[in-house]
Amino acid sequence: MKRILAAGLVLAGLTAPLAAEEMKQLNFGIISTESSTGLAKSFEPMLKDLEKAVGVPVKAYFAQDYAGVIEGMRFKKVDLAWYGNKSAMEAVDRADGEVFVQTTKPDGTKGYYSLIIANVDNNAVNNLKDVVDCSKGLTFGNGDPNSTSGNLVPSYYVFALNKVEPNSCYKRVVVSNHEGNALAVANKQVDIATNNTESMDRLKQLRPDDAAKIKEVWRSPLIPSDPLVWRADLPDDMKAKIYTFFLTYGRLGPEEEVARQRAVLAKTSDGWGVFVPSSNAQLYPIRQLELFKTRVKTQNDDKLSADEKAAKLKEIDAQLADLDQKMKTTPAM
Repeated sequence: MKRILAAGLVLAGLTAPLAAEEMKQLNFGIISTESSTGLAKSFEPMLKDLEKAVGVPVKAYFAQDYAGVIEGMRFKKVDLAWYGNKSAMEAVDRADGEVFVQTTKPDGTKGYYSLIIANVDNNAVNNLKDVVDCSKGLTFGNGDPNSTSGNLVPSYYVFALNKVEPNSCYKRVVVSNHEGNALAVANKQVDIATNNTESMDRLKQLRPDDAAKIKEVWRSPLIPSDPLVWRADLPDDMKAKIYTFFLTYGRLGPEEEVARQRAVLAKTSDGWGVFVPSSNAQLYPIRQLELFKTRVKTQNDDKLSADEKAAKLKEIDAQLADLDQKMKTTPAM
C-alpha cells in the first residue's frame, strides 16, 4: 500500500509540499442519483472522517441534477465530487476537473452495468427486442443527460445501434434519477426505464418491496466504477491530504479502525470498498462510447449530403484513432 501511495503521489505531482492559500472549507459534490436526504445520510460518516484528515470543515454539496454539480465545480463552489464517468468527463472538460481515485466494490471489483428495467407484471417487455419495438406504444423513463448508465450507455447500445430515437419511438418519455426511474417502474407509471446494478442493489436494501416488483430486461457491457474528481487548481498541499485520505481509508491503521472505515464505506452510496488510484485516462472508454454514438447517428442522418456525411465521419474516425492510441499507451494509473 505504501508503494501505491508513493507512486500515486509522484504521478500527481504532490511529493513536494507547496505554499498554498488557506482553505477554510471543502465542498464535496454528490450527484443526484436519489433524494438528497438519503445521499446525505449515506455520505455523512465518510465526509466526517475526511474533515478530520484535512483539518477543515467538509460540507456536502447537492444540486437538482448532475449538471448542477458540474457547474458547481466550474464556478468553484465544489472542490471535489463523486461523479459517474460521463459526468466526470463533463467536469474534466468544462470545469477544470481531474480524476484522482476510483471507487471499488467491497469484493474489489471495479465496474457495474447499465440496465433497462420493467415491472414484473409487464408481459409485453422481456428483452431488448421488445424495448426497441416502437409499435408497442411504451412509456419510457430516461436518465439524467449527464448520467453514464442512465443515459449515455443505453443511448448507444440500446438506441443508436438499433436506429431508435426514444422521443419518436415511445408514447411518453420522462427524465428522472435512478431512484425515481426505479420507483416509476415499480408503481407502473412507466413501462420501461434506465437504471444500473448499483442503484438496484441499493433499492433492494432500502425498499425491498419495490425492488421485488422490477425485472431486468437488458444489461450493458461492464462500465468502469465511478471516479472521484477534484478541481485541478486546488492547493497542492490540500490535494496531498485528500489523496492520502482516500488511498489509506479502510487500508491503514489499527485493525479496529480499519474495520470501522470499511463498514462506513460499505454503507456509502450503494456500498463501496476501498479506493484505488486513477486518472483522466479512466474516461477514455467513455469518450470512445460518446464518439461511437455520434458516428452511428451521423451515419444514419439522411439530412446530410454524401459529402457532408463523409467529412463528418472522417473527422470522427480520426478522433477515434487518436483515442485508441491513447488507450493503448496511457494506463488509468
